[in-house]
Amino acid sequence: MIDPLTALATIKGAIAAGKSLVEVTKSIGEFFDGVDDLRNQHEKKRSSVFSSGDESSLETFVKLQQAKDAEEDLRNIIIATRGYSAWGELQEIRARIRRERKEKEAADKLRRQERFEAIMIWGGVAIAFVVMIGIGIVVILGVQGRL
Repeated sequence: MIDPLTALATIKGAIAAGKSLVEVTKSIGEFFDGVDDLRNQHEKKRSSVFSSGDESSLETFVKLQQAKDAEEDLRNIIIATRGYSAWGELQEIRARIRRERKEKEAADKLRRQERFEAIMIWGGVAIAFVVMIGIGIVVILGVQGRL
């Protein structure tokens, strides 16, 4: 993902060059993706048993604070160019996208789990079948050896 500060610089540059917000939609999306990634990284580092300590948490905290400041700058740009309602609409879209991503991730996780269970079941059936055939062959050979 792109760094939120880089995405904000791209947005500011494009608007300064006379482009509309519609023309920088991709950069706005990348900005929000970057902010969300930073939030997730910070939460993972804070709650991780294996984190290297306070330094990594402090690093992600500082980056997250910079991203929050950048988000406030973007908010001001959008309100100045499109009005307060546009910022509200953008936040609604962002929440919907985040919710859809979480639902997709949950569905993907469930699908992977179901696939794993199916593999385990069919693998168990195949092993049982091979064992039964092996026992059958041993029994048949044992019976023929006695005759």
